[in-house]
Amino acid sequence: MSPAPAPADDSPTKTGDDIATLAKGGRTNVIGFLLRLVARLPFLFIAGRIYGPEIVGRFAVAVLAVEFAALVATLGLKRGLARALTDTDRPHAHVAWDAMLVAGIASLIAIAILALLPQLMFPNSGINRLDRLLPLAVLAVTCSEIALTALAYRHNIRASVTARAVIEPWTISIAAYIFSFYSLRDGLILSYALSTVAALVASLIPFVRSYGLPTGWKPRIVPLFTLARSNVPLAGADALEWAARNVDRAILALAFPPAVVGIYFMAQQVASIPQKLKSSFDPILAPVITKSLADNDRAAVARQIRQVGFWIVAAQAGLALMGSIPAEGVMGVVGPQFVVGATALVFLLLAEVIAVTGSVSESALVYIARKRNVMISLGVFALQVILSFAFIFAMREAKAPLAIQAAAPAIALGLAVGVGSIIKARLLGRLLGAGVSPFRWSLLLAVGVAALVGSLATRWVEWAELIIGVPLIMASYLLVLFRFSFGPDDRALFQRKKLNGGSAASP
Repeated sequence: MSPAPAPADDSPTKTGDDIATLAKGGRTNVIGFLLRLVARLPFLFIAGRIYGPEIVGRFAVAVLAVEFAALVATLGLKRGLARALTDTDRPHAHVAWDAMLVAGIASLIAIAILALLPQLMFPNSGINRLDRLLPLAVLAVTCSEIALTALAYRHNIRASVTARAVIEPWTISIAAYIFSFYSLRDGLILSYALSTVAALVASLIPFVRSYGLPTGWKPRIVPLFTLARSNVPLAGADALEWAARNVDRAILALAFPPAVVGIYFMAQQVASIPQKLKSSFDPILAPVITKSLADNDRAAVARQIRQVGFWIVAAQAGLALMGSIPAEGVMGVVGPQFVVGATALVFLLLAEVIAVTGSVSESALVYIARKRNVMISLGVFALQVILSFAFIFAMREAKAPLAIQAAAPAIALGLAVGVGSIIKARLLGRLLGAGVSPFRWSLLLAVGVAALVGSLATRWVEWAELIIGVPLIMASYLLVLFRFSFGPDDRALFQRKKLNGGSAASP
């Protein structure tokens, strides 16, 4: 018996339900972002004020290697698990535990490689015994990601908020302070390892409650490898997107001393806070997109991409204004040695806004144009690396200040992701038969008003600029945004709406 035709794109029920589902995830993620912001600031303050740029730089490079290994070990399941759960006729618990097993095996391989080659984590510094235990964090990070992705398939975003925005950042902040009395050299690394374990526990508890223990589960070895192989394009897309956000740190480690890497890392951490808005939407967006694709409702996918893209662009533009206009003051809060990273912070925040269209478009491209998406991402990544080195060498030749030289990778990132966003949005729009760009001209009005308010605030003393000026920048931006840019679907983000089945769409 053939399936019933999908509802038309203008069906009020379907339109209301998918927007309400996305809005529910959006509200939860806004809460999660605010919690993450509050929890991340103490770590930045402790790391900057107690440990200093050089130790932070060593930590930044070590974490870079661990997180890349964990990303590869997920084998694309952060995106692919939603499709696997949608298409299977097996119990969902069995599929979820299959994914956990596959990722666990891949993690053990990655751990072995890092343990045998610790220089990958510490290329510019000595290695002691505790450093050799850091690769174990790969298993914790990977299994936590799989658990949270499986929970997100059932629209449980709260677990991700708890683990990633509460448990993990507060653990690393508190541990960083405590371990500073034990060892300034190892304190940040120990606190990071502890935070990954805490996040794993916070992820597994709701995962087991939702899916249960794998009763009657018999791992299917051949399908496991088939699943991993089919997810290579997804893993490649995830790895390339992550690499685009972190290769600048690796390039700096090759071209500059650890202290410069530490300063840039702090700017990167501040800029990455708004980026979490996009990445935290992935778990709730993936199930909605896969179900629309299963119904062959491509117009609905385009509408979902536009809607979520606008929410993220609007939020990140406001946060970029708050962070970039008083950039020196923001970096000064971390520590006076980090003020020179203000230039890098401005370009990193701008790059995050530019990258949204491409990143959100990729949420659908990974399902309908996997190979082309990977090839585009690979080209964008290569462009970023080439531009980064070219800008560094050109600025050195021109004897530019060190702060400008160190910002070269951030400038290259913005240009590269801008090219990628244009190409990916056009490709997806052609495949779906509808535009996917989240841009609205009224956004420029909100940005202009906020920039004017911010320019006035920069004339005040630093404490007033931060305490009074930053809230005024955001208030003026939101006022114009709500008045001229927000429509009914946008306001669903702030409303309780019942889904078709009757369940509340609020978190």
